[in-house]
Amino acid sequence: MMKLPPQVKKAMGTLEAAGFEAWLAGGCVRDMLLGVSPQDFDLTTDALPRETAELFSACPVIETGLKHGTLTVVVDGMPLEITTYRVDGAYTDGRHPDQVYFSKSLEADLSRRDFTINAMAYNEGRGLKDPFGGREDLEARLLRCVGDPVLRFQEDALRILRALRFSSVLGFSIESQTGEALRQEKALLARVSAPRIASELLKLLCGKNVRQILLDYTEVLAVPLPELLPLKGLEPRNPRHIYDVLGHTAAAVEAIEPLPRLRLAALFHDLGKAATFSVDDLGVGHFYGHPQESVRLTADILERLGLDHRTRDRVLALIRFHDVSLEAEPAPVKRLLRKLGPEGLRDLILLKRADNLAQHPRFRQRQLHYDRLEELLETLLAQDACFSRKDLAVKGDDLLAMGMEPGKALGRMLDRLLELVIEEKLPNEKDTLLNWAETHCSNDD
Repeated sequence: MMKLPPQVKKAMGTLEAAGFEAWLAGGCVRDMLLGVSPQDFDLTTDALPRETAELFSACPVIETGLKHGTLTVVVDGMPLEITTYRVDGAYTDGRHPDQVYFSKSLEADLSRRDFTINAMAYNEGRGLKDPFGGREDLEARLLRCVGDPVLRFQEDALRILRALRFSSVLGFSIESQTGEALRQEKALLARVSAPRIASELLKLLCGKNVRQILLDYTEVLAVPLPELLPLKGLEPRNPRHIYDVLGHTAAAVEAIEPLPRLRLAALFHDLGKAATFSVDDLGVGHFYGHPQESVRLTADILERLGLDHRTRDRVLALIRFHDVSLEAEPAPVKRLLRKLGPEGLRDLILLKRADNLAQHPRFRQRQLHYDRLEELLETLLAQDACFSRKDLAVKGDDLLAMGMEPGKALGRMLDRLLELVIEEKLPNEKDTLLNWAETHCSNDD
């Protein structure tokens, strides 16, 4: 176990000096055993919430989840959640206990938790409390429910996605009974709110074991994402591919950087293939128009999940352009820069790389093309190449001073000048651009 922060020691010492028990519990204990610095430190105690509040009256105290026995106490600038030992009542909504009952038993508190690796507690003086074999499961890299897995998932359906997320992020296998139970109870995911689904999904997608989870638990993920199911078993019938469309998708997700927008784009980039599949006279499969259909389906999903507009826009743009041929020439690159911007084009190249890596190995020489494309992109950016109106040597005020009327015609003129500069038919020089504009000027809207 690693050294505890002084704020954590101080909080535990305060509770123990008053005659109460104090343990670290849950994810922070798991992370410390894995040698990972915890993001948060959660304490559990037999002190009742009002007793905890009184003990820390000199600190800022936030009633985070008072009805569930949780207070957030800010100790020397560090927020710490302190929760009273509890046992849960019935879960009639499949997400939250109807009631909680405070307890004096640490083991009873640990017994209500989701997985054995999250059901351990630690105290520097007393060592590790591990009544359900969490440490052994950590060493075996195994994810197992505490007690009856069916009951655990029926209590809280979100645990189904949490199981897949932990398996993906930690690279752990899911114990057989736990795996059977989450498949059996997958329909309960319909009870989980969209924000909760989205939060777990994004973490799952960014895990190192994501490919296996997508392939092994497709039917579970298809409860919130039914659009994935038609991809399973859909054979491309094309020499470029060695997997079915779902297998290709999972390989592309694994191959791209673990950033939410990139993993979402990789997951959804080929959703439209099921609706656009056709076979030509030679028996070769095609997916004409699938990017547009993928954009349509993805827009519905991202709206359903309630993701922010910036993420939606970036993901949809990547999917819209993912099948476009990228030429390693200045003009085509600048045209794409105009549409996507530098970061968007960098992301698109990453998606194209991942898409290619998920194809048959003999077609992966495209990676060299993407190397050249990246080099050209960075060269153009270093040269301050003109690819947007703001880069033009001529502005709207210059055209107005020349005598053009404000309106649509002025905007069209700026766009035309930009096209000519991008195509390298005119230099980005103010006098040259104004002379061209004056010669071709029209105020007709």
